[in-house]
Amino acid sequence: MYLSKKTYVKNWDFQDKSQQHKVTVKKGSKVRTDIKPERVSYITESVAYWRKSNHIHQWFVTNCQGGEDQCQESYVDRGQLQELVNICKQVKESLEKSGKKTVKMEVGWQNGEKMYDDVEVFEDTELAEELLPTQPGFFFGGTEYDQWYVHGLDETINQIEPLLQEEGDGDFYYQSSW
Repeated sequence: MYLSKKTYVKNWDFQDKSQQHKVTVKKGSKVRTDIKPERVSYITESVAYWRKSNHIHQWFVTNCQGGEDQCQESYVDRGQLQELVNICKQVKESLEKSGKKTVKMEVGWQNGEKMYDDVEVFEDTELAEELLPTQPGFFFGGTEYDQWYVHGLDETINQIEPLLQEEGDGDFYYQSSW
């Protein structure tokens, strides 16, 4: 699961020199001559990355991809990113106020037999289920409201919040790959 920032840097003859960009790509200390600066239109930065945060993925699918989950690249505006951060904080606070309980869960297979272990999950998951529900699926990780769920919330807050505080322009795009 990836969030990229694309910044338009194409220079045009009608632009004032103060509005133009200088693009240089080096490998080591040597300028790459196979990349022509005048042909560069965008700089793409990888700004956030998640693994197995199915609740975060589903939020992007629902709110930015029109419900279509085809691993397509989708535009995400700053307001949507701020909304996601706010929801993550709200859900995290709700879960932290909740108690925990221990449940026995399947954790894998060994020698052809299912393995079980005690796992701590949150007791009150109502808000999480409403605002950022887990989603089952291939390569999606667990669907429990546990420490890994909260880890996904923390990753989201810690990666996106600083982006929203940065100056400058650029557009954000979400894409998953399974």
